[in-house]
Amino acid sequence: MNIVYIVFVLLPAIVVAENPCCSFPCENRGVCMREGGGYTCDCTRTGYYGQNCETPEFWTSVTAALKPSPETITFLRSNFKWFWDVINNIPIRNVLMRGLYIAVTGKVDSPPLYHTGHDYTTWDTYSDRTYYARVLPPVPTDCPTPMGTKGRKELPSPEYLAQTFLARRKFIPDLRRRTSVLLGFAAQHFTHQFFKTDFEKGAGRTWSDHAVDMSHVYGHTAERQRQLRTMQDGKLKHQWVDGQMYPPSLQDVPVHMNYHPDVPEEKRFALGHEFFGMLPGLFVWATVWLREHNRVCDVMKELHPDWDDERLFQTARLILIGETVKIIIEEYVQHLSGSNFQLFWDPELMFEEKFQYQNRITVEFNHLYHWHPLMPDQFHINGTTYDMEEYLYNNDLVFKHGLNVTVDAMSRQIAGQFGPKNIGAVNLQVAVETIKKGRELRLQSLNEYRKRFDTPPYKTFQELTGDEELAAQLEEAYGDIDAVEMYVGWLIEKPVSGNVLSQMFLEMGSPFSFKGMLANPICSPGWWKPSTFGGEVGFNLVKTTTVRDLFCRNMNGPCGLVSFAVPEDVQPTGLPEDVEPTEEGGQCYKDGC
Repeated sequence: MNIVYIVFVLLPAIVVAENPCCSFPCENRGVCMREGGGYTCDCTRTGYYGQNCETPEFWTSVTAALKPSPETITFLRSNFKWFWDVINNIPIRNVLMRGLYIAVTGKVDSPPLYHTGHDYTTWDTYSDRTYYARVLPPVPTDCPTPMGTKGRKELPSPEYLAQTFLARRKFIPDLRRRTSVLLGFAAQHFTHQFFKTDFEKGAGRTWSDHAVDMSHVYGHTAERQRQLRTMQDGKLKHQWVDGQMYPPSLQDVPVHMNYHPDVPEEKRFALGHEFFGMLPGLFVWATVWLREHNRVCDVMKELHPDWDDERLFQTARLILIGETVKIIIEEYVQHLSGSNFQLFWDPELMFEEKFQYQNRITVEFNHLYHWHPLMPDQFHINGTTYDMEEYLYNNDLVFKHGLNVTVDAMSRQIAGQFGPKNIGAVNLQVAVETIKKGRELRLQSLNEYRKRFDTPPYKTFQELTGDEELAAQLEEAYGDIDAVEMYVGWLIEKPVSGNVLSQMFLEMGSPFSFKGMLANPICSPGWWKPSTFGGEVGFNLVKTTTVRDLFCRNMNGPCGLVSFAVPEDVQPTGLPEDVEPTEEGGQCYKDGC
């Protein structure tokens, strides 16, 4: 009798103890709030109502009925080239581009709702920029499982996941889009200006300004910037080697850099970002932007002989920011999107829209951009092959072969394909640490992020991977499709047919990319005019520069191939002899696909 009484009395307490928000009951961006033994969903301005924000309002239903699925949109943009060739040459392209700007940037909360310092919205979410923002709040700490209520009580070890699902067995080149190694290093160089995790303070902290600001060229702090500047004619410090301009020696400009202890002092360089001495590919990009800055200063000095050093420097920086945004949108994102619709950058398309010219980098975007499958195991330059171990910290290769030859080689070598089992040994530990950081931040599952970005959640492991063996291994590891972690899921996700990235990469990466670039102050109505860039000459540089222009006008002698994709009429270097493309754009080896 007493036992029955105790159980009867304590049962409600046991039920109350489990946080009902752990099951993520609120749909369609509704916010779950725990109240007593239950919960409520705040459906304000979601377009839905009901206990779980599950019932669409009238206009939401109409919009949903007319809107094609993300997969359908991607299919249409990636096919029917003849149709898009027409669209790309008539005025309606402006309407479509404006619609794309609005659609993708509208998926990003601005200002952000959450950051990595709190589990809920606070004033610090807006004001404290030393934290990454975050798209979804973390998994509550009092949940039955690490991913809420789904999956096992303990997640698989990061080391097991990396070795089983991510580690490269054999290099898989990207034959779908023939992505070049030049793009791989462009991605790493470009993103390090705003992905700057302050690991001493934690995985959720950053020392970034959350913007495309070229701080990876000029230095993040005023002191580093001062050390890198000549303080004459707006220019950056440099050295001349065989008549060509290169970054200065670290002995002459003693800024903080991260070099391996075995790298001799005389082979260390002073760069805007402390990590950019690690790889020749990053050194190439640092060199070309250094040359471009000093070249632009000469152009501005000739146009404005009365300008002082400070104005020349600041104007050149704004011009380089503009050149970067144009190249990234019109060539880099264009290639990654796989779209036959030609993307273009025109800030004026947004001037009549309610748009906030501010940006915050989210921790999810940071994790999304760990693109280590792109890196090959070997690098091929002018007939010489270098293993990754020989390539690391070996910027001598750029001087040995010359910048022109090195860039040409990077443009002729196909990078790795996105997907499972394609991260090389050198970068595999980074994947392990990324999984650990995701758990430290209590990131929600891949399916929760798919729902947040209006993409149907996966129902089965087979649907996620497209591979029976991989699906079975993944199910054994996680137990439930709703428990698959975001980062692991991204790298296992089957790619869009004939494309570089998976559907989720496209749906989640595009909003952050466009928001980050269109929210740049140079895109605002007050800034977007010739006077901001030193007149029509500078403004024209911003509006016309291509990646080929950038390199060719900053290299002596003939300019070779400069491309984010290895052209179809160019025989790529370094492909495995036993690899053959498939009809779907993937590849098979003689011993299996």
